[in-house]
Amino acid sequence: MIIDFGLKNLVRANRYLRFGNTIHLPESLATVTTINRDEEVEPLSVGMTRDGVDAIWQSVEEIYKTATHPAISLCFRRQGKIILSRSIGYANGHKPNEKADIDARLMQPETPICYFSGSKAVTAFLIHLLNEDKLINLHDTVSTHLPEFGQHGKQGITIHQVLSHRSGMSTMPSSLGINALADNDEIWQQLCAKQLPTTEVGKLAYHAVSGGYILERIIKQASGMSIQKFLDLRVRKPMQMKYFCYGLDDTEACALADNYATGIKAMYPISYFIKRVLGGSFEHVAEVSNTAIFQQAVIPSANLMGTAEEMGRFYQMLLNDGVWEGKQICQPVTVQGLTQETGTLEFDRTLMAPMRYSAGMMLGASPVGLWGINSAQAFGHIGLINKLLWADPERDITVSLVNTGLPFVANHVPSLINFMANINKHCSR
Repeated sequence: MIIDFGLKNLVRANRYLRFGNTIHLPESLATVTTINRDEEVEPLSVGMTRDGVDAIWQSVEEIYKTATHPAISLCFRRQGKIILSRSIGYANGHKPNEKADIDARLMQPETPICYFSGSKAVTAFLIHLLNEDKLINLHDTVSTHLPEFGQHGKQGITIHQVLSHRSGMSTMPSSLGINALADNDEIWQQLCAKQLPTTEVGKLAYHAVSGGYILERIIKQASGMSIQKFLDLRVRKPMQMKYFCYGLDDTEACALADNYATGIKAMYPISYFIKRVLGGSFEHVAEVSNTAIFQQAVIPSANLMGTAEEMGRFYQMLLNDGVWEGKQICQPVTVQGLTQETGTLEFDRTLMAPMRYSAGMMLGASPVGLWGINSAQAFGHIGLINKLLWADPERDITVSLVNTGLPFVANHVPSLINFMANINKHCSR
């Protein structure tokens, strides 16, 4: 209770703090809030209270009041039913340090966004589907399927090591920046040519971008189709999703929410760390993510695009042991393989923090973990630090909180923690 009280006080104090680039808040949050009431069910029907649900939404409003996110969208399910389907802010036309444009477009629950690293969980799922189909074995070496990869110390790297961030290939080739992310063939050639000391293989270091390109090639080789077509065939169409693609075409991209760098511009050594992981600064990432080149590329680790509800739908399918509305998307054993822990809590040399991973997911922990207090069974993925996408089988919930601000150093962190704390507090285990 003391911790809870202290966190609430810190969140309240943060309403008035402004670090670096922030948005101008409207006088009334109601003017920028959209609620999909047709989808939301009564809290009592899933063992929750109206006060509890209101507290969860108020914690989202507190995130918005930090002025670090021009737009936020939330889809929260319990027992498979949507409890909250809401958005707040503007999808376009509300740049930091400026008032919203007169023709700014409101964020809607059906507005697509880029999930950034939230994409990794879905790409990993596709690999697990190949394993289910017996087209690969997760413990095959990458070079078993792609011989050109097995050179310069990389011949022993397994698919499983790529999925669990232990392949040693945590960074992109230094000659490639974020502007080159759409040239998949060039990236693949450079990844194959990369020299790798064998001592790096097996050590935990988060693969921010590189791993996705390796997994994409495995999917293409094993399935005989592009990653986009494989996703379309096995996930998007069976689950009746409108978006949920790596990039969007011209027609659909116009519906995307824009991303903006907010907070304080990172200085050295933090700026070096960010560039090493992402290939560019947060400011550059935001700028590039709003361009047609990025929006229409296929970046398996970083540019899956869809709505908050669609990602929540994906996690709900996993909670349902691979079933969505009567359709068997995958077998229960595949969900188990995707979500069970590999190794133990260990220091991640990229993220510079202790982490628990499965072969594709970021896992919670007890007494406190990435997904809050007593979250050892929870699994999911963050997207560029601020997007929180997870499921917790013990609480029978799926949470998809997406947003368009890209703050690294700012006042938003206590509010994000408070949001997760409220979710866990008001959903009894």
